[in-house]
Amino acid sequence: MADLTLENLDKNYGSFHAVKGIDLHVKDGEFVALVGPSGCGKSTTLRMIAGLEEITSGDIVIGDRVVNDLPPRSRNISMVFQSYALYPHMTVRENMGFTLKIAGRPEKEIAAAVAEAARALDLESLLDRRPSQLSGGQRQRVAMGRAIVRDPDVFLFDEPLSNLDAKLRTQMRTEIKRLHARLQATVVYVTHDQVEAMTLADRIVIMRDGDIEQIGTPEEVFKRPASRFVAGFIGSPPMNMAEATIQDETLKFAEGAILPIPTAFRGRVTEGQRVTFGLRPDDLYPVGHGLHTGTATEVETVALPVALTEPLGNETLLFVAFAGEEWTGRMLNPRNIGRGEQVEFALDLSQAHLFDAETGATLRAD
Repeated sequence: MADLTLENLDKNYGSFHAVKGIDLHVKDGEFVALVGPSGCGKSTTLRMIAGLEEITSGDIVIGDRVVNDLPPRSRNISMVFQSYALYPHMTVRENMGFTLKIAGRPEKEIAAAVAEAARALDLESLLDRRPSQLSGGQRQRVAMGRAIVRDPDVFLFDEPLSNLDAKLRTQMRTEIKRLHARLQATVVYVTHDQVEAMTLADRIVIMRDGDIEQIGTPEEVFKRPASRFVAGFIGSPPMNMAEATIQDETLKFAEGAILPIPTAFRGRVTEGQRVTFGLRPDDLYPVGHGLHTGTATEVETVALPVALTEPLGNETLLFVAFAGEEWTGRMLNPRNIGRGEQVEFALDLSQAHLFDAETGATLRAD
């Protein structure tokens, strides 16, 4: 395996600036996920690393080699595609060993590599089947096995689970995580699904309009989002947000709602400043039914009517209106709540976020 470094990597399609001079260092053995909405540049970045897309400027370094001008086959990378890209007339065994065969490797070496990958991915009983005889999850495991046998410096995954149903996606996430733990491979994984990124990656790169918005561990991007965009993109359900103005040392919202300025932001905002207030659903809960019940140190209570409930077994999502916005709260150990019922909610302001209303940047110091 090897480090991967992107230095001021840029890509233009005519007048369209798809990737805007990004810098990224992926350590040997690290699993990094690129996430963001459609058109943010994540797949273009992956294809440039793979050599499937020419770069406009900058450098791609794998190990100690600048690979800008090398064709894909010379970069020692393996790529797993969304569409599996299996040869329908070949067996699983033949598909997995094909790249080694065309590279002229000895038959014994190919057989040993295929057998080892098949054991790792629980494909031993399927080696003589053809792709048409496999489920979607099995086909994706074959595609992963084909990548493994090459023993590449870097694995590239391009939204590999997007064609699978929800149950299979969950199973395959576990397979990929287990595989990475076993191989300690250097992985760059592109997905639009932030749950995949949060559960799989050592670090997450959030992209927006060709730029990198934030790089951090799953915990960092969740608990310390660098911008309003990251805060809204990471987390399921997403962070609750509402516009406010700093007035008389309080947050003044639409429809007359008022909250104190969270302690972490006092002294960092000024009178008349416009801000976006953010609070995750975990930190908005009926009194006595929250994750931080009994331990939260900065709680405000607000009576709100519940417009809708979404029971999920050991928890229930509650939809309420606050300051003209629909917010989501999370109730643990649920009780029955009728539609329109007035409920006393706790807002844990120690977990709140403030963002500049103009730039979207966090106002947090750390």
